Amino acid sequence: MAAPRRKPTPKNKKSGLGWFGRLLVLAVLLAGAAAGYVGWYAYQPIALQDGATPLRFTLGPGSVKRSAEQLYRQGVIDSPALFLLLTKATGNERQIKAGVYQLDKPLTPLELIAKLARGDAVQLAFTLIEGWNWRDLKQALALQPELKHDIAGLSDAQIAQKLGIAAGHPEGQFFPDTYFIDLGSSDLKLLARAHARLQEKLDAAWAQRSPGIPVKTPYEALILASIIEKETGLDSDRAMVGSVFTNRLKIGMRLQTDPSVIYGLGADFDGNLTRTHLQTDTPYNSYTRAGLPPTPIAMPGNAALLAATQPAQSKALYFVARGDGSSAFSETLDAHNAAVQRFQRGAR
Repeated sequence: MAAPRRKPTPKNKKSGLGWFGRLLVLAVLLAGAAAGYVGWYAYQPIALQDGATPLRFTLGPGSVKRSAEQLYRQGVIDSPALFLLLTKATGNERQIKAGVYQLDKPLTPLELIAKLARGDAVQLAFTLIEGWNWRDLKQALALQPELKHDIAGLSDAQIAQKLGIAAGHPEGQFFPDTYFIDLGSSDLKLLARAHARLQEKLDAAWAQRSPGIPVKTPYEALILASIIEKETGLDSDRAMVGSVFTNRLKIGMRLQTDPSVIYGLGADFDGNLTRTHLQTDTPYNSYTRAGLPPTPIAMPGNAALLAATQPAQSKALYFVARGDGSSAFSETLDAHNAAVQRFQRGAR
């Protein structure tokens, strides 16, 4: 009689988490270790690279990543990556303030971040924005509590006189940039530096001007540059915008630029430019008057100064916004009307 067949013993199933589970555990452990290391780093006094205090360093405007890179280059921190992680972890990534700072002793990263978030600087960083007009600049200065307000109560003509502005009006006379100035210093001192910088940039652009441009003086170039600045924020379009206005001035065609009309309306402008506005004559209405307006209408940057003095070589007389920040340029009115139909009316 045959012996009964034995059932095969079932194989034991593998116990454990499997490769995915092990990988997940490993990731958790690494994350925990990293968090622990960042936590340890937060409370360790920073070893300043030059080993000496007091140490002064400068933070310009920009992202927290850029701030971390600036701190590393100046020997304030030894790890931009850890500083960046800790700044984000403490919720201060948008609080870091530009300025000139001083360390009298080594700080922990947490103490340093708190100092930068408070803006506990020895010098103020004040930024003039391209395209600001004089009214915008005065308002920004008035809101800065760390400056002495010497221009308060002065007329525009008095301010221009104190700064030695030959045109007699401060509009457009300050170069947009970031300026570092001692806390408690005068707003007039800051304006003097910004005006000197503008003169330096304007003189350089005028010295390199293209032959045959219709603007006859540096001041006229400044006026034209301010219009170019307001007409486009795209660097690649500025030279062509300058070409359009240059070509119009050469043939006696009116500039017909909305920003100058808006400037002439002043504080009365509510954001809606109407046909009535375009037909109402003011010294700044480039639809009713030929030539340049009497003063700049904003603070132009260097690209706009160069576009006014070295415009692109073209026959374009018109341009229209494409809707993506750039402009379409045309040599004839028919071509311009077609571009308007395509890029503006067609998009409605």
